[in-house]
Amino acid sequence: MDQGSLLLRKQLKELTKKPVEGFSAGLVDDSNLFEWSVTVMGPPDTYYEGGFFNAILSFPTDYPQSPPTCRFTSEMWHPNVYHDGKVCISILHSPGDDPHGYEAASERWTPVHTVETIMISIISMLSSPNDESPANIDAAKMWREDREGFKRKVSKIVRKSQEML
Repeated sequence: MDQGSLLLRKQLKELTKKPVEGFSAGLVDDSNLFEWSVTVMGPPDTYYEGGFFNAILSFPTDYPQSPPTCRFTSEMWHPNVYHDGKVCISILHSPGDDPHGYEAASERWTPVHTVETIMISIISMLSSPNDESPANIDAAKMWREDREGFKRKVSKIVRKSQEML
């Protein structure tokens, strides 16, 4: 078994034994360690509070050298989430220097990250959007210029996520 599979198996075992507050995680299919199904609970005291947002974490075959991708399968409105649900945060960007010069290498992927640290970063992203380099320009513009409209739109998504349970 390769290093990535061993690490993912170990992390899955840890999260099963000691769940972490704020999310749940498991395999999409027991035969594939590289596709995880995660549910993020909307963080308390945020517009997302009370929501249950499903996502898929897809790990590359060279994990942990390269980062996984995370894509919400639940509807999501957030400056750092593309329209297709793909999450855009620094730690999920390839290691090394940012070709665009926005991020320091230290903010990007390193092999020490785990499913837990990734999910905590995503929960943190929900709590405090970064509208400086948005993935969803419309959501970032609304976040900056129409906070009430943003809040209403997210409230609808939260209610929809609760109905999907």
